Amino acid sequence: MKRFPTLTISNHPLIQHKLAYIRDKTTPKKVFKELMDEVSTLLAYEITKNLPVRAVQVETPLQTTTCHVIDVDKVVLVPLLRAGLGLVEGVLKLIPSCAVCHVGLYRDHETLEPQTYYFKPMSSPEERMFIMVDPMLATGGSAIASADLLKKNGAKNIKFMCLVAAPEGVEAFQHAHPDVEIYAAALDDGLNESAYILPGLGDAGDRLFGTQ
Repeated sequence: MKRFPTLTISNHPLIQHKLAYIRDKTTPKKVFKELMDEVSTLLAYEITKNLPVRAVQVETPLQTTTCHVIDVDKVVLVPLLRAGLGLVEGVLKLIPSCAVCHVGLYRDHETLEPQTYYFKPMSSPEERMFIMVDPMLATGGSAIASADLLKKNGAKNIKFMCLVAAPEGVEAFQHAHPDVEIYAAALDDGLNESAYILPGLGDAGDRLFGTQ
């Protein structure tokens, strides 16, 4: 039996090539962000294979035919602030008209529990597909709390996309939300004592925004 049945790892050569440079600590901020955009576009291709579509009539130069287009009103991109912002543009290249619903969380220093500081619910959530994005799935705490929040507000169809994941985070997320598929570029070795993913890519938010 597969250890992580909800996890899909993309081994596409283009993704793995670009991920190598994302991991590299010498990659400058501008290139790091560009690579994040490119990998998120490639991962989004994988995660969007079951997007809701609707039939439309199209006039070709020769005749009328039935085609299918994405029902963009039913797709919502959910970046987890702040690092999740680094994956937004790449997904929007494929689905430019989809809604973007931000989730902001911080960890309480005493309880260590995630606390929400920003979230604006979407209307008719039960009819939409929500794609959560965050570069890393480490302990799983933020991802679990975000999925909890979306479900509490009526979401039924949720997917999660990241670049690198730790087995500890995948296991925790899978246990909390067995109905949410996880898409990642790599499953790394594990977490260190500070809950950083090894080998990982460092702090994605710091590298994106130059706040190391």
